[in-house]
Amino acid sequence: MRIHNITRILLIALALASAGGCADQPSKGDGAATANNQAALVNRVTWGITAQSFAAYQNQGRDAYLEAQLHPAADHLPPAIDAQIRDMRITRTPLPQLVMDLEAERKAADAIKDDDQKKAAQQAYQKELQALAREAATRSLERDLYSQNQLLEQVTWFWLNHFNVNQNKANLRVMIGDYEEHAIRAHALGHFRDLVKATLIHPAMVRYLDNEQNAVNHINENYARELMELHTLGVNAGYTQHDVQELARILTGLGINQNPPAATPAKGPAVTRFGLTEFNPARHDFGNKTLLGHTIKGSGFGEIDEALDILCSSPQAAQFISRDLAQYFVADDPPPALVERMAQTFRATNGDIAQVLHTMFISTEFNQSLNGKFKDPMHYVVSAIRLTYGERPILNAQPMINWLARMGEAWSSHETPDGYPLVATAWNSPGQMTTRFEIAKNIGSGPAGLFKSDSDPPVEQPAFPQLSNPFYFAVVDASLKAPTKEALAQATTPQEWNSFLLSSPEFSQR
Repeated sequence: MRIHNITRILLIALALASAGGCADQPSKGDGAATANNQAALVNRVTWGITAQSFAAYQNQGRDAYLEAQLHPAADHLPPAIDAQIRDMRITRTPLPQLVMDLEAERKAADAIKDDDQKKAAQQAYQKELQALAREAATRSLERDLYSQNQLLEQVTWFWLNHFNVNQNKANLRVMIGDYEEHAIRAHALGHFRDLVKATLIHPAMVRYLDNEQNAVNHINENYARELMELHTLGVNAGYTQHDVQELARILTGLGINQNPPAATPAKGPAVTRFGLTEFNPARHDFGNKTLLGHTIKGSGFGEIDEALDILCSSPQAAQFISRDLAQYFVADDPPPALVERMAQTFRATNGDIAQVLHTMFISTEFNQSLNGKFKDPMHYVVSAIRLTYGERPILNAQPMINWLARMGEAWSSHETPDGYPLVATAWNSPGQMTTRFEIAKNIGSGPAGLFKSDSDPPVEQPAFPQLSNPFYFAVVDASLKAPTKEALAQATTPQEWNSFLLSSPEFSQR
């Protein structure tokens, strides 16, 4: 057996042992601000440490660095990335116009009599949907890679997963970019209630959880149930099926109108419209409701605001959201004392997400957890590209999109409303680790299509990864254990060395 095969097996075994035996275990350090501890904090707060992000931390110091991440200033992306994002159709075209254009195309295709022509037109429509979905995923991943506001981008993904919509349902591929940008990202570090309302009135959520089918005398409970169970209160939070039914009644009439506003007949002052989302009083149940012991009088859209006040200010919401954040940033089974302190901050600040995160970041529990959280596929892929290429702008995010799909965490594509799991056991199986090694080999061996332009014909720029660099020797090397260093020493080529580093147990932790 060749030596690199032995090393390959050794590294996979090490990764499996690490995932099973030391994920989410507190580090043994005393919390002193050593270079290794600093690097571990940056690795947790960002999508993955780079020479540039570590230098920013050292220049600012811990407190100023965290403050800048919690309350981010205007971002400055690399010019090539900024230009690419600005040129995207999802950036240039407002969502209502985008949806109406695609809806007209769909109707025209459906009206074609000739079967072959109809099939071609329908395929062209689907291709446009897919192109818009790819733009949304590309924009998100490019920000993850290059944004200076790394915490904002991490929390944006967290909330996009928390308020999950599956982009593959109906025409949600048209809406998903706007949903991430305006419903999620705009409120990701703001107040929780504002975030919940932004998702509630976005057509992507209305359509995904079928609230456009929810009308007086034709109740659909799907969204009401998930709004309580997954979005605000959590399971076993003390609500009943009657509460779900009452919340569904409150939400009657909240649907989608894809016609231009001017084409909508006047229906009285109670009509409320948010872009494509419309509250139609003719479809609303105006009877009085009782939600979690609170009486809500029938008044129209105002009932929804009252319900949000009740849900988002409840102690159960404070506990549920704090635990989810701690599970994402600290440990699969987060310390109850930390969760309680975060929940206290949540209640005291009316759900200020940045303040809740600040309570978490300054805690002893957070510091002790560094280097002990297993990376899900998103963290793995993004952190690998960040470490490998630093601030060099990629030209094509499709390889990343493909890798995420191979690893089971395709961007915004989880079928059920609960989103992707946040715990190690979902991602550290033998099959997962084998796939992770194969992707590490793809990244470590060359550009893997990341620097291939969309031009015709496509042109691929040379971009050989150089992971054995000054930053590695100054920072990364100190975090590696002896078995990993021994495996790296057996690499026979730079490509193999890169692959071994990206496959190491230490790199799969954050």
